[in-house]
Amino acid sequence: MEFKFDSNLDYQRKAINSTVNLFKGQIKLSDNDLTFGEFGSIVNKLNLTNQDILNNLNQIQIENKLDVSKKLDSNLNFTIEMETGTGKTYVYLRTIFELNKKYGLKKFIIVVPSVAIREGVLKSLEITKNHFSKLYDNIPYNYYDYSSKDIVKVRQFSRNNNIEIMIITLDSFNKESNILNQNIDKLRGEKGIDLISSTKPILILDEPQNMESDLSKTSLEKLNPLFTLRYSATHKNIYNLIYKLNPIDAYNLGLVKKIDVLSVVKENDFNTIYIKCLDIIAEKTGLKAKLELNTKQKSGYKKKLFIVKNGDNLYQKTKFEDYNGYIITEINKSLDKISFSNGVSIKLNESLGDNKKELMKYQIRETIKEHFSKQIKLKPLGIKVLSLFFIDRVSNYVDKDGFIKKTFEEEYNNVIKQEDYKDFKGLNVIDVQGSYFSTYKTDSSINKDQDLIDLILKDKEKLISFDTKTQFIFSHSALKEGWDNPNVFNICTLNETQSTIKKRQEIGRGLRLPVNQDGTRIKDFNESLTIIANEHYDKFADSLQKEYEDDYGVGNSPKPKNRRELRKIKIRKGILNSDLFNNFWNAIAKKTKYEVNIDTNNLIKKCVTRINSELSISETKINVQKRSVILKDTGVDYTISKDASENYFEKYIIPNLVEQLSKDTNLTKKTIIQILLQSPLEYIFKNPRDFITQISNIINKELTNMIVSDLNYISLNEIWDVNNFNQIIESYNSDVISTERSLYDNVIFDSNIEENLVVNLEKDNSVKLYIKLPNWFVIDTPVGKYNPDWAIIYEVNNSKKLYLVNETKGSLDELDLKGYEKIKIECAKEHFNTININYEKIKDYNSFINFVKKVS
Repeated sequence: MEFKFDSNLDYQRKAINSTVNLFKGQIKLSDNDLTFGEFGSIVNKLNLTNQDILNNLNQIQIENKLDVSKKLDSNLNFTIEMETGTGKTYVYLRTIFELNKKYGLKKFIIVVPSVAIREGVLKSLEITKNHFSKLYDNIPYNYYDYSSKDIVKVRQFSRNNNIEIMIITLDSFNKESNILNQNIDKLRGEKGIDLISSTKPILILDEPQNMESDLSKTSLEKLNPLFTLRYSATHKNIYNLIYKLNPIDAYNLGLVKKIDVLSVVKENDFNTIYIKCLDIIAEKTGLKAKLELNTKQKSGYKKKLFIVKNGDNLYQKTKFEDYNGYIITEINKSLDKISFSNGVSIKLNESLGDNKKELMKYQIRETIKEHFSKQIKLKPLGIKVLSLFFIDRVSNYVDKDGFIKKTFEEEYNNVIKQEDYKDFKGLNVIDVQGSYFSTYKTDSSINKDQDLIDLILKDKEKLISFDTKTQFIFSHSALKEGWDNPNVFNICTLNETQSTIKKRQEIGRGLRLPVNQDGTRIKDFNESLTIIANEHYDKFADSLQKEYEDDYGVGNSPKPKNRRELRKIKIRKGILNSDLFNNFWNAIAKKTKYEVNIDTNNLIKKCVTRINSELSISETKINVQKRSVILKDTGVDYTISKDASENYFEKYIIPNLVEQLSKDTNLTKKTIIQILLQSPLEYIFKNPRDFITQISNIINKELTNMIVSDLNYISLNEIWDVNNFNQIIESYNSDVISTERSLYDNVIFDSNIEENLVVNLEKDNSVKLYIKLPNWFVIDTPVGKYNPDWAIIYEVNNSKKLYLVNETKGSLDELDLKGYEKIKIECAKEHFNTININYEKIKDYNSFINFVKKVS
């Protein structure tokens, strides 16, 4: 299997371009412009001033609707914020190639805080190798994991004249005792850190919130970066934010899985003593603790929160006789522990009297069932399901009689005996398990488990293959930030206490969209990421929402669904066999193909017109800065006595315009020459690269417009197979409306607009049938597949039946359509015109009725 990557995802391109455009105006460094530093190193170089970069930064921030930075920090740090699962690693790797392509920059260091993240980055570099080679014309590049055992690679990094990418953990250079910080014979007595810093590398920090200590900052500064790019979903500090994709944007754009929560909790059990320590609070008057206790009230028993201090009697607090003898004798903040007079003690986040092992058993059982149910549904799509267990005590799994391992094997063997899961009987419980714990880094048994560890950390494509039996993965904190797998569909938090791992860390391991057996990312699937939690749904959802709001503010958090509110939606009896449906389906479900005939002369004319009216070349500038040195007792200081910049012209080596533009636009060289002959070629001498970029952008925009305007659809002798409709689909009570006029007995709606439309269609007696078109009902267009929203039969004058297809949008204004939406809708109009079906974009029921009047 080889993973396939889409190079044209708008949100990723925007993140990449936002970074690249920081240095707009920078001259591309060719091999003739190489700067050699100390030790013979090849050095990255910027010709721009900080003011130039700040101006570019502010423009990007305005375009991306971000707060505008008033000044740059001295180390040129820039922040890119991307929600987990949206391709952050791909974005920064491709940014490396774009920075080289645009500006000739060559030395890059990716700093990571953990082994798991390092392995993930190395894996990403491995599986994107063919993709980037095709995308960037086989440009030579080297990447390697820094190792003190192979330190000579540091010299290669500093001297090679290719794109050089080093991946290094922070722990490899943040101590004086590190090999990198010592004079080494293999480096001819030099320090590896000095060789690296002499190149002025571009730093890429993966999960920089883990590198915010003073020691970390000092260590990073020793690398002497040209500038630093910081990538994470959960930044601790923001430095010059240039791009932001928050959770709600990723969720609404369908870039990540939706989230379910399956809660496993005990209810109405007040038969044993129950104490849970939720917090230990340090106040001026002394230490206090927040406890959850059982209370006896007139209406019955319930749990209640109490703030207690040393000496408090729980019986007096609760009036519940079970707490006799529970007097607090010590609250210890350093040990996170509370002690009672009867010798019992409890730690922070622990609970007494709640049978957690029984809850774990149910969690494990439900996870296995969820796993098998999803695998049955997703196997036809070529998707292998993985389930991840987070546990809080490694011994519960690795010990010979470890409770979690033993219970999993018992529950697994019981579940596969059930009729619904009989297809899984052939899978041995030993073979389906895999585990990775941080203790493996030093455990002598690592050799025995090396293949399994590599499978989890490195061999992502092998792990999601049906040929590999491993399906259930057990881990502790070792698999948190930096590790994920697109085919994780279930995450179970098995803790003797309720989970204290941040909810975003938990769900982040499985947010990414799944991949099939061909390595293709699948967007259309009907399964969510399910969290099997040992707490109430409301509590889990509230905790998750609070984390989002802490990071992004109120209103920026998608709320997960309650798995127990899932309902089955069925096709209404007799509909599929009715003449009403079949006549309708045979009319609207005809397939077509498209042809495009480009009028080359017209394309040339339009391009030339736009080039001559829109071309605006950025002039190159030079900055002159004069500093007066001042010697003080405390050290050397300076004042700036002159700081100025002005335009300047230089005799550049002009690249092969025709060849470059032909490659960028896929037009023939003959066509490119005809366009250039009618363009203001004198601008190329001001800034050749900017000239080529602007010309290619204009040509590509006009080419796209013409493809749409000159499109022709041809009807095929095929229709979409009605058997593709699922007899039963699933959704949540909050997302459906009960119906009597639709194909199914309920309609799933994706927005308030769709909900309101369905309500009104149900009221209208002229509506004889309507269908929310399934995601497999697609029309081919030059810019991707298009799935319309609705197909409706509307009866006019009690006799004439109109067959209508509609797209619902919040606005009828074409300017509000994003990306390729407008092009796809225009193509859809041509498709439906070809098969004689009325099609229109509507925003509500009133605009639908106007459409009916228009075509009737």
